[in-house]
Amino acid sequence: AHVERIRDELLEVLAPVVPREPGVPFFSTVTGEWIESAQTDGAYWYTNLRQTVQLEPAVRALVASGHGAFLEMSPHPVLTVPVGETVEAAGVEAVVTGTLRRGQGGLARFYTSLGEAWTRGVAVDWAPAFTPYTPRRVELPTYAFQRDRYWLELPKTSAAVADPVDEAFWKSVEDGDLEGFARTLGIEDQESLGAVVPALSSWRRGRRERSTLDSWRYRIAWRPRPAQAAPAPGAPAPALDGTWLVAVPESHQDDTLVTAALDALHTAGARTVRLTVPDSAQRGELAGRLLADLPADVTPDGVLSLLAVNTGASDHSPGVSYGLLGSMALVQALDDAAIPGRLWCLTRGAVSTGEGDHAPDPAQAAVWGLARVIGLDAPDRCGGLVDLPAGDTESAVHLALALLTPQTGEDGGRETEFAVRGGGVSVRRMIRTPLPTSARDDDTWRPRGTVLVTGGTGALGSQVARSLAEGGAEHLILTSRRGPDAPGASELCDELTALGCRVTVAACDVADREALAALLAQVPDTAPLTAVVHTAGAVETARPLGDLAPEDAVAVMHAKVLGAQNLHELLSGHPLDAFVLFSSGAGVWGNGGQAPYAAANAHLDALAEQRRARGLPATSIAWGAWAGGGMVDEEVGEQLLRRGVPAMAPELAVRALAGAATGRESTLVVADIRWDRFLPAYCAHGHRPLIDEVPEVRELLAARDAARPDTQDDGADAATALLAELAALPEAKRRRRLVDLIRTHVGAVLGHGPSGTVKPGRAFRDMGFDSLTAVELRNRLSGVFGTRLSATIVFDHPTPNALADHLEAELLPEASGPATDLPAGLQQLEAAYRQASDPAARQALTASLRTLLDTWAASEEPEEATVDEELLAASDEDMFDLIDRELGIS
Repeated sequence: AHVERIRDELLEVLAPVVPREPGVPFFSTVTGEWIESAQTDGAYWYTNLRQTVQLEPAVRALVASGHGAFLEMSPHPVLTVPVGETVEAAGVEAVVTGTLRRGQGGLARFYTSLGEAWTRGVAVDWAPAFTPYTPRRVELPTYAFQRDRYWLELPKTSAAVADPVDEAFWKSVEDGDLEGFARTLGIEDQESLGAVVPALSSWRRGRRERSTLDSWRYRIAWRPRPAQAAPAPGAPAPALDGTWLVAVPESHQDDTLVTAALDALHTAGARTVRLTVPDSAQRGELAGRLLADLPADVTPDGVLSLLAVNTGASDHSPGVSYGLLGSMALVQALDDAAIPGRLWCLTRGAVSTGEGDHAPDPAQAAVWGLARVIGLDAPDRCGGLVDLPAGDTESAVHLALALLTPQTGEDGGRETEFAVRGGGVSVRRMIRTPLPTSARDDDTWRPRGTVLVTGGTGALGSQVARSLAEGGAEHLILTSRRGPDAPGASELCDELTALGCRVTVAACDVADREALAALLAQVPDTAPLTAVVHTAGAVETARPLGDLAPEDAVAVMHAKVLGAQNLHELLSGHPLDAFVLFSSGAGVWGNGGQAPYAAANAHLDALAEQRRARGLPATSIAWGAWAGGGMVDEEVGEQLLRRGVPAMAPELAVRALAGAATGRESTLVVADIRWDRFLPAYCAHGHRPLIDEVPEVRELLAARDAARPDTQDDGADAATALLAELAALPEAKRRRRLVDLIRTHVGAVLGHGPSGTVKPGRAFRDMGFDSLTAVELRNRLSGVFGTRLSATIVFDHPTPNALADHLEAELLPEASGPATDLPAGLQQLEAAYRQASDPAARQALTASLRTLLDTWAASEEPEEATVDEELLAASDEDMFDLIDRELGIS
């Protein structure tokens, strides 16, 4: 009682000075007005359950009274959408957000929601969040001019103003608003529109999806070589008076292509050094032969590889040819032996230029895929690809020789892929190919009976399986190496069964021909096999070609290539509605660091064309990235996004599959490409004519040409000017200039924005560099300095500072020589400073030297104060370096 009396007395005393915590006003969606908590009794909640909740009127009333923030307190927001629509319809701007999310019920999610509200102008009291951490204010640098923007810029909108009536019409359709739709049309009878509005809504949604899919669809076409680049008809082959290194497969030395090429080179005046390559040649063996067979005083003007004609299956895998592995070993050996010269690959029947041409050879087509990536990873090494017809080789060889020394365009671009046919030369182009306007939804492939999906429990296969089950497949056979034990296989099976489809999940490696044949024999007669979708394949981690062993290439190609080959052979006599192969854009335009993967996909594209030529159904789809993984790993996916190839929504991608499976194209590209980003990245070392016929590319090139000055130095002149500029700078400024150049390109490669975010002393690996980005940085720096740099330069010199030291020593040996010798007395002082291990001793020595300098300066005659010329031209970074040194924090 005594304690209670004291408490009451204290409350009475403190009542005037302690504010009472205000209650939270309550606007009821039952009564549509503000109410007191005492009114929420049992009758109130009974009414709440029985009558319609007045959410929209309540929100409108709150908006009208000036409330501008609506926060939904719930485990998962469900009302933010209707609240947001109501606020928008009222014609005002307000904040509408939630608190927690499904599966995210902790403080981290709650604080994130608070942060989202705060960034939109809602006042938040952050003090309770920081109470356990005893926060304190700290001073920030006063560098107000050092600011970086990290916000995404909104795309510029068109100047055209949309018709508000048109917008209102389609909004009423999409919202299913019969009243608004009838009002727009001036029709009183709303009931008669009950079936029209849903149909129109579905039609509009379908048109939007169709437009998106059309923008994703491309195919490869062959065009006559531009007249200005082609030799006159009947003109003799150009004189090749240099030395050419010719790589010849040991088992095909008498092949007509080999003998015709060697004879033609001799006739054209070239000196040839022949390198005979055994079937099982390794890079070390080839490098040794190169160093032994090539005279020490001879530098090849070019390298001609005829290894692709060796299409025999290698000992590693029946799906990987000796010609492909030999071509890979040759490139590695040339680099290992430091032998320069552009590499040209001569093939016979590797590509098909269109109707009437022969079916392509998949094994040789794989070499084309490999070479495309070489052109990206090592642009100075890549010469090009020339394909001869399968028939008249001898006469075509002479025409092919005219292509071995193409002229480089003003922008560094040049043709690199040629097909010699019928006395003429064609070049390769990627063009947009939308679905024909006459195509209807019922023209797409509709699955029936049994459909086999290889890799069916993976990220891609599961998406395809869902689409097939929804589309009408009676029975799905999903294969994977682990079968029912694969992660998520049981859940996927239950999901597909719920859609009314019978599912068989089989542990079968499709690269195992006998296991695959046994599985196909088990398909029931009641639901015969009608289609195959081959999604299986290893996802490759990007690595430079120099880091790969033959086993690495085989591991990437084995399941994808051999599995497709086994399916083709085992089902060649079986009637099918569709035979779909999952290829990749890496085989079409090449992805840096993915040479074996590109080769595997080029092989699949050629296999599809080969099947079509034989009258069999086949479609190879070269996909971009899929959201949710499967096509590429996370590292390559990030690279593709940065280069303008974002991931596609799987729901739309499977629709593209259905439209392609019964189309006329045996090969098709389906990729979401943002050309404004893709073009600069893809053409970083000179324009690549492959994409010249894409409308967006034409517009971008036209805009670039219009903005280009009348006179512009080419890359070589720019590199020469840069080196001359660096050589003329004082040593300290030269090194800072080099470091700044490196930091700028590091920031561009990693997408970090301004170079100020790249620390000069931080290791490249710690910044997030991998093999792929290391090659990209090497290529950028090679272009800037006009010289070829090692593919491992980033790892050999692990920081921007170390790389700058290396580049200075390599590119400017005279300018980076030893500095002028110091007088003997100063040398002793420098040695004493370096030997002092105690920081206090070093500081004392520094202070003594500064005192001595001040004394000398005071004894000199005063001069008129002037601004140092170098200080006047100093950059912000130079000024900060000076300040750091003066403050002793450098």
